[in-house]
Amino acid sequence: MAGEQALRKQRSGQPSQLLPSTPGLQGTEANALPQKNKNPTCKSKQSKLESTLAKKTKCANGQPLPMTPKKTTKDSLLAKEEEYKRLNAELEAKTAELVREAEEVMREQQELLSKPALTQVLLFDEDDDDVNLRKLLSPEVPTLTLSHVKNHSKLDTKSSVLSRPPSANKGKKSISRARPRTTDTQAADNVAIPIDITDFSLAKTISKIECDLEKGQLPENPEDDIIPGMNNEIGAEAQIRFMKAKLRVMQEELDSITHECNKKDDENHNLTSRLKEVEEDRARLQRSANIQQTQAEKYKALSEEANKKSDGLQHQLSSLEKEVENFKRIQKQSASSQSATEVRLNRALEEAEKYKMELNKLKQSNKDTANQERKKIEELRLENQKLEKQKAELMAGFKKQLKLIDILKRQKMHIESAKMLSFTEEEFMKALDWGN
Repeated sequence: MAGEQALRKQRSGQPSQLLPSTPGLQGTEANALPQKNKNPTCKSKQSKLESTLAKKTKCANGQPLPMTPKKTTKDSLLAKEEEYKRLNAELEAKTAELVREAEEVMREQQELLSKPALTQVLLFDEDDDDVNLRKLLSPEVPTLTLSHVKNHSKLDTKSSVLSRPPSANKGKKSISRARPRTTDTQAADNVAIPIDITDFSLAKTISKIECDLEKGQLPENPEDDIIPGMNNEIGAEAQIRFMKAKLRVMQEELDSITHECNKKDDENHNLTSRLKEVEEDRARLQRSANIQQTQAEKYKALSEEANKKSDGLQHQLSSLEKEVENFKRIQKQSASSQSATEVRLNRALEEAEKYKMELNKLKQSNKDTANQERKKIEELRLENQKLEKQKAELMAGFKKQLKLIDILKRQKMHIESAKMLSFTEEEFMKALDWGN
């Protein structure tokens, strides 16, 4: 439905166009009743409801919420709170207005369904015999009266019969001059409605009437009001054709009224669903308003805390500004002293460069002396090795000399001992000789 789509667009914040019409109301009124018999009261209510919904939708979607300029945090939060309250009141008023208008439309529909439905009856047939019958018919043809419309799901299945069979007269009489034929119709209160519309059959009804006429079962009351003022002027065949045409018209009226009832039921269902959606939207908006109220209170407390913090920060800012001024003054003094320091630094750098060059020279000279000393040490080491070798050779020669001396001493001792032995032997021999 266009109304439901507009409401959904309104909830989602998207711009929506004006509602052209309410399809349930307009389609039902256009299809169920002829053009001359539309209910003007229902039509005016319908147009009023459509214009009201269109204005509300345009007001809700076309105009943006007024934005208050941000001065401070507290003022902006209070402005938002007032805006939310105003929006909540407007939404509640719109919801109440929609509910009231929906109830009015449903009441108008119920009143419309309780009144008789007037339709035009056009009796015509393809046969040539019906042309003469149409000339004889009275303009005041009875039509179907809608006294009660029940739900089709609760109806019991019964056989479809007419409450009063048509009357016929076998005697032929002269046909009087008929009145001029018009398209206006008049409602009849005694035309029956089948109990079960789904089981109603026009062919069965016509065949039953023909069987009754063939058997000669005529109604007891010859003054039947099926054809008012003309039941004695036409024959049974004409009455049968008339009844066929009348049953066909009644069937068409019954179908149109059934279609109208179905459309009315659909319309009521759609309005009920829309009412439920509006109630759900109202509850949702109420919840959102409560949440926004709590959020506004929370933001109010936060704003107070923020104000306190801002006061403390303001004091800190003033103290920091004083410190910044002191730092600037100190910076100026340090800048003046820095220039002198830079001069001294440049001099120190020059001296350091000079000392560095001298240090490099000393390192180079130390390196040269170290190389010379290393060479001298190497030469001394080689000489020491040579002396060590010579010492070892001398020690070896000395040891050999000692061994040779020892050998010579032993040889000398042996020689002396040999001399002693030779002397003693000669002495012994001499002694022996003396003894002999």
